[in-house]
Parts: sequence; C-alpha cells; structure tokens
Amino acid sequence: MNALTTISGSFPTDEDRRLSALHALNLLDSEPEKAFDALVAIAAQRFDCPISLLSLIDRDRQWIKAKSGIEVEQTDRDIAFCDHTIRSDQPFIINDTSKDPRFAGNPFVTGDAHVRFYAGAPIHVSDADGRHAIGALCIIDDKPRSLNDVQITALTHLALIAEALISARGAAQEALSIAESAQEQSRLLRRQERVFGQAERLSKIGSWRLDLRNDEIVWSDGMYRIHEIAPEHKPDLATALDFYPPRDRAMVSTALDRTIETGEMFNVEVDFVTARGRRRRMRSSGELEIEKGKAVALVGVFQDITDTHHIERKLRESASTDEVTQIANRAEFNRVLEAELQAARAGAGLVLVLIDLDDFKTTNDTFGHLAGDDVLRAVGQRLRAPYLKDSFAARLGGDEFALLLSDPDLVATAPAVIERLLEHLKSPVQTATALLQMSGTIGSASPGPGIDTIRELMHAADVALYTAKRTRRGTAHAFTPPRPVTD
Repeated sequence: MNALTTISGSFPTDEDRRLSALHALNLLDSEPEKAFDALVAIAAQRFDCPISLLSLIDRDRQWIKAKSGIEVEQTDRDIAFCDHTIRSDQPFIINDTSKDPRFAGNPFVTGDAHVRFYAGAPIHVSDADGRHAIGALCIIDDKPRSLNDVQITALTHLALIAEALISARGAAQEALSIAESAQEQSRLLRRQERVFGQAERLSKIGSWRLDLRNDEIVWSDGMYRIHEIAPEHKPDLATALDFYPPRDRAMVSTALDRTIETGEMFNVEVDFVTARGRRRRMRSSGELEIEKGKAVALVGVFQDITDTHHIERKLRESASTDEVTQIANRAEFNRVLEAELQAARAGAGLVLVLIDLDDFKTTNDTFGHLAGDDVLRAVGQRLRAPYLKDSFAARLGGDEFALLLSDPDLVATAPAVIERLLEHLKSPVQTATALLQMSGTIGSASPGPGIDTIRELMHAADVALYTAKRTRRGTAHAFTPPRPVTD
C-alpha cells in the first residue's frame, strides 16, 4: 500500500471517500458500453492520437473502462499517468515524457508502448461527501507534442461529457432498479415513489408497464412529462406508438415483440415527437415481468437523451471537419470516397477532382497566415457553390482540395463544370489587409479499367494534376488511360 492510500486513525480520509464514491458506481470491471467506447474513439479522432482511454483509479490499480488503440485492461496504480491527473482539477499534460524526470523511467515510456505524450482531464462524481476525482479521460501519443488552449478546452469538455454519461448511467440504473422494486414490493411504494420521482426529474427518465393480458399501459409521472401530455390522458398501446416516426415505430414494435417472444431485454435509441411537436431522441429499455413462471407484463424505462445525442453528433462532425474551411477533412474524404467507389462499381457515375492552389506559399509568406486562412476559407465556400449540387468537398491538407462529383448531370458535363470551377477560383479574395488574386490547377479522373481503388483513382487524378501544372498553372487536365499496346 503506498502513501496515497494509507489510512491513519479510524476517521475516513479524502481517499477513502473518493474510493467509496468510485465503488458505488459499479463501473469497475463492468462490461464495455457503446457510449463510453464512442467517446474515447471521438477523442482519438479529434486529437489525431493513436490511443485514447477512459480510466478509473482504484485503490491499487488503474482499470480501463473504455479504450481506443490499446488492449491493456488494467495497470498498477503507481505507474499510471492518470493517477497524477486525478490530483488536480486541471488537465495534466506531459509534452515529452522522456524529458520529464517523473516519467522518464516509467515502463510505459521505456518499454514497447513508447509513450512520449500524455494529456488527461480528470473525471469527477459528486455524492453526499462532496466532489471526487475517480479517473481521467486521456489521449496518448508515441511522439512528443503539445496542445493549444482550444484543444485543452476540448479535452476538458470531453471529460465533462464522460461525467454526464457516468451520471446518466447511474441514474438510469437506479431508476430501473426502483421501477422493478415498485412492482414487487408494494409495502415500500410511497417511499420509493418519492425517490423515483426525484430520479426521473434529474435524469429525464420515466417508467412504464405494459400488461400483456389486456395491453393496458401504466406510466409514471416522468413519462407524461416526456410526452408532454396531461396525466388524465391514459394512453393505449397504439396511441403510445404514434409518438414515433414510422421507421422508429417499427423498430420499437419489433423490439417489444422480440422480448415477448425470447425473453431477452431490449434497449433501443429512437427519434420521438412529443404531443407539442418537439422532436427528441429517446432511449428505451424493457424486460419481461414474470409471475409464477409466466410472462405477465413488460416493464421498463424511457429516457430523454436529446442533449447527449446532440453533443455526440457535434463531436463526430467536429472530428470529420477541417477546422479552417469547415468542409470535410482527409479522414472523412477517404471514408466517403470508398463509399462512392462502391456505388461506382455498381454502375453509378463518379469524377474525382483534385485542386492545388497556385502560389499559395507565396501568399502565406507575403501576407501572413491569417490572410492565407482567408483564402482557404474562400475556397471551401466556392466548393460548396449551388452549381456543384450534391458534390462532396474536402480539404486534403495544406493547399490541396478534392471534390467528388456524383450527380448524374455533373458527371455527364464534368469538363464544363471543371472549367466553371477554374473561373470561380480566379475570383479575388478580400482579406483584412488586401484584395488577393488567386487561382487553382485541377486534375480529374474517373473509375474504370485499372482504376478501381482509392489508391488507383488518387494516382490517376494526381497524374492529371501534374500534367496540368506542367502545361500551365490555372488550367485543368483529365486523366486519359494509356491505350493498350497492339501487335
């Protein structure tokens, strides 16, 4: 036992209270959960780090609840970087571990893991004894690096989302437990209803029971609040299902039928429209109620997760968007290009357009990077012009852009569309300090014989681009496959 965990006297220490709060969550050694796995995956994408973890610091160990890029389940606490993170309310960052005397000899630094950069933000929970740091959300790289203020703030926000997920998880478990107990222990009903009502309001949760003998539905107060209808309106099954759009209604009906048929618990996320017409995102879970070996009802909980869903969606969008131009980044471009190639193999049309800005380095060197960013933003806007309907635009890096033409009309008239784009790119850009002239050079290619993969299509468009550059900057060239040699 190390100095951090030594208990002196009979009074609980801050460490005792912290461990008590951690153990009360029932998170340690729990099964993987999609929400936490998605959060660490988003963190890894957002910061372009090979490893991201959500770790919990137990008495003598670090246990990893969710991970991306690593298979380690737990480590000793005395070598855990996250153990340092929980000692402060601020993010803990090591730009180069090999140069930090506290970590230079750490086995994760000297061993195969080759950890060189670490940044973690503490994760807190609150209980009657106060606020406790139970673990950290961290990102790890095998190369030294640093974070700017915006990135540090983003990491802190991700840790806050982790706290919200943990809080919602605990509240949902408590609410489900109370809902089940309410059916079985009528003598405790009043006391449980008070606690359950508080949990419902806090967590935007309601409970429900569907009697399988007569299809009668009983809702808690929370269900009426979520549906935005008065408690005197008693719902039937058909009315309850009407709150879902058709596709989601079918999903809920299928889940109910499957649980009744197999006895397996269901857990679904669906869109939902309240009685006042407000569109929300809901999580619903339910299981069979058994009496004397026979299924008599379905019982479950219903939670409004709209806010969390929006945050997760924005994070996913942020991870796939170029920060300067607000169009797609390279990773998202690769994903979409693969999907478009799949469609092209089935007969759909596709043209890949690569664009290099002419003399962009000169613009940066002469007018500064802020002016350069204005030029990049202008290009991003021009690649979303109305005449490029349904096209997909991305910044590949530096002054390189890409455009995917998949609309049949644009594919059929690709040369004219590209010429129009060339002229559009020549329009001057007004920056804060000057009106800057600009232009771009374009190479294009389409899938065909010998051009069936991302690598092959990118190479063909690159060849066309460099042909155009050799001819004259500000022009365009379309790749032409070499003619087969004949005898």
